[in-house]
Formats: sequence, C-alpha cells, structure tokens
Amino acid sequence: MNSLWLSTANSKNFETLYTSLNADVCIIGAGIFGLSCAYYLSKAGLKVIVLEKDSIGEKTTGHTTGKITSAHGLFYNYLVNNFNETFAHDYLFANEEAISNIKNIIDTENIKCDFEYKSNFIYTTNKSEVNQIKAEVETVNYLGFPANFATKTGLPFEIAGAIQYKNQAQFNVISYLNGLCKAILNNSGKIFTHSTVIDVKNTGSSYITSTLEGNVESKFVVLASHFPFLNFPGMYFTKMYQSTSYVIAIEANQKIPYGMFISAKEPIYSFRTAKYQGKDILLICGSDHKTGEAIATNEKYKELEDLAKKYYPDCNILFRWNTRDCISLDKIPYIGEFSSFMKGVYVGTGFKKWGMAFSNVSANIIVDDILGKENEYKEIFNSKRMKPVKNRWEVKNMVVNTANNLVFDKFRIEPYNIEQIANDNGAIIEKNGDIIGVYKDTIGKVYAVKPICTHLGCLLTWNNTDKTWDCPCHGSRFDYMGKNIYEPAIKGLKTIKI
Repeated sequence: MNSLWLSTANSKNFETLYTSLNADVCIIGAGIFGLSCAYYLSKAGLKVIVLEKDSIGEKTTGHTTGKITSAHGLFYNYLVNNFNETFAHDYLFANEEAISNIKNIIDTENIKCDFEYKSNFIYTTNKSEVNQIKAEVETVNYLGFPANFATKTGLPFEIAGAIQYKNQAQFNVISYLNGLCKAILNNSGKIFTHSTVIDVKNTGSSYITSTLEGNVESKFVVLASHFPFLNFPGMYFTKMYQSTSYVIAIEANQKIPYGMFISAKEPIYSFRTAKYQGKDILLICGSDHKTGEAIATNEKYKELEDLAKKYYPDCNILFRWNTRDCISLDKIPYIGEFSSFMKGVYVGTGFKKWGMAFSNVSANIIVDDILGKENEYKEIFNSKRMKPVKNRWEVKNMVVNTANNLVFDKFRIEPYNIEQIANDNGAIIEKNGDIIGVYKDTIGKVYAVKPICTHLGCLLTWNNTDKTWDCPCHGSRFDYMGKNIYEPAIKGLKTIKI
C-alpha cells in the first residue's frame, strides 16, 4: 500500500555502497531529516555521504501527510504550563522558521513539489471544548503569533470553534526529496541506497560506519534513521514509543475544504488537499494506535472510509497507507548529540507526527553544531536532557507494555495449529515447546519465523493488513519472510523450517 507521494513522484534509487570511503560527515538515513542535513552540509562545502537501507524516503517520510506547520494540536498551553513561556515561544518560532527555510530551499533549487501556503485549523465539534480553543488562541497570540478564533472552516460538518494558524504549508514530500538529492549531488555529496548500516564504532579520532558491504570513515555521524538503531549509550528505547496512523486519499464530486485541519481531541482526524492527475483530492488521516498492538488493523482503514462516505457518499478511495511516528515521553523531540559518550554523533528523533517542520529544525541545529555555530533553539530540544518526565502515566504504560511482551510471556500465544490458520493469514503457535510465527500465503504456502524482535527480545504481533510482524515494545517491523523493514531493529528474524 504505497502512499500518494511514492506512487506519483518516483522515489530515486542510487548505487549500493560496496567499498570503503572517507567523508567529513556520514548521514544514516535518506528521509527528509537526513537529506536536509546533507543539503545544508554539502552546501557549506563539507564532504557528505548519505547511507539509506531502502530507497529515498521510502519509509516514514514517504508515508507522511506532508503538512509543514507549527500548529501541533492544542500544545502551547501544555508547553507554558509544563515548561515556561520562553520555551513555548522558541518551540513555536523554531517551527515557523522551518516553514520559511523549506520555502527558501524550494525557491533556491527550483524544486517542483506542489508547495502551497494554507491555513491550518485545530477544531472541535464539542461546545464544552471551545474554552480550551480560546485559551490556546490567547496563549499563541501572547507568544507572538497572530492566531485567530474561527467558527467557519469549510469542513463538511459544523464545528463549535477552531484556532486558525495562517501561512502554514503543504507539499509533495517525495518530489521535495528528489530536489534535495539533485542539489546534494550538485554540491559533490554522495548518496547510496540499499546500503544497510549495521554498526557505528569510534576509532578515537573518527567513526567507522559499517554496512553489509562497505564502510564510511568520518569525523561526524548523523543518525537520521527515524528510531535510533544504536541502543547504547543513548538508550532512546527507554524514552520513546512509536504510534501508527492511517491515511486514505479520496476523490469526491462535492466541494472539498481548502486548508489543513486536525481535531483538537480524541478521536484525532486530520484533513488536507493534495494534487493528483491535475485536480485536488482529499487526504483523511487518523485512527492512531501504539505500533504493534494486537488489533484488527484493517478496521482502521474502514473507520476512515466510513468517515469519508458520511460526508462524501459517492467518493472514490484512491490510496490507502499507514505510517509510524516516534513519540517522546515529554512530547519534545530529541535533537543534538546522541550521547555525551559519543562526541560527534548526532540524532534527531521523536518528532511526534510533525516531522516535516522538525526535519528542518533538527537539520539546522545539528548543522550549526558541526560548523561550530550557536543555534538559538539548541537547548529546548536537547537530546541529552535528564529532566524528570512529567508524563509519568506514559512511562508506566510503556514499562508495563514492554514487560508484558517479553519472550517469557507465553500466555499471549494464540491457540492455533498450522492447519487452523487460514490462507493469507498469520498467527503465533507453539510447537514442541517453541513459539513459531506462521504466515500462510494466498495459496497456502507456509512462511515460519521466530517471532522475537531482534532489537530487545519482545514477542511480536501479527499485522494481517500489512502482512508484517510488528513489535509492541519499540515499533520494529518485519515482513512475513522475516526481513527487517523498520527500526530500531536492524537484523531480520530467524526463519524456521516446519
């Protein structure tokens, strides 16, 4: 289920790394964050090499909704109350600058990517939530951004109220990445795809980044792999979880709303228009859940499709896709040095579903640090922060969830034998004291794996919509043959003959 962007913009492939090379900076990951870093660094004259295990933007970036905005839900009162006004101001204007920075790159490099300025509305249909909307408007205005309270948005249903952020933006993210790649190559940067990084080691004066076939020696390394695959010493697996969201793209005969929209409270649904074959279509996103939860994921698409049919009865469903986002426990991204014990290694993660803007925020903070410049937003996103986590209930939930999914928890094994598994379905069975993950394809051929995540050993769950084995602890994913497709795991599953 490819996204609209990956289906229409032709993500680029490059050569695989088969040799040993040297660079000033090695960037691991060719999503929007990694390529933004590579763009700025190569433009500054540094020798840059990008390593990507798949194709350009093929995973999280290519499955985003492509909104570039500082309107991250009803968030600024949260920031003021849990941090302070200065923190909230800097968070807001770091994202606002990112919108301008991305537009400048598009103009400078002449990138055709359907970039459009749009208003972004955070709305509620519940009258009891209007005061929260108005309080958010007041806070955002106080912080220096001219937000408005609105009761009309153009959505196909009545709202009780909304906060409007003007001059936000949207684009085709894969077209944008293709433009970045062209600029990076013009700046003498190098990009390698299908080059899976398996380790980063410190030699004392540099780092060796190893792939399955070659390696890169560099002074600096940027971990732009969505969820850091290095467990230690950063231990980001204790500070983040992953959330899955679903998207459908519809074609409708009725008028569709002009703008970007997201609901203020659960259930969260977001909307935006996009260009497809010369006309506007509508993207509807939502139905979030923690990645790896044992749920009927096919029902998530149905939920969005039922919503679409409610307001656009004759609509045509053009695309369906889903994506994963890293969520930090205090809701603030981790940007900067990976660890005090690995000087010169950087990370940007925990973008909490707002990676388009945060990719640029992160790239500027990290590039400035590499170039020896001071960045005014560096401290608020400090990746090495050790402040107490205020969302203690999320910490508890994550710890309990992880414990419940360790390999010794066999009570969750489904009472199947192979004969009971229907074609095009998967399940976990127990055979001769061993647990086995089994998938039967449409003609009954059996694929069996050890359903234990190669990251930290959690018991996997079967995702029958995507035909994948998903980790409920940290969000790693594997295809039905055991190939790793999402971090933080990088090794595939052990295959079993049965």
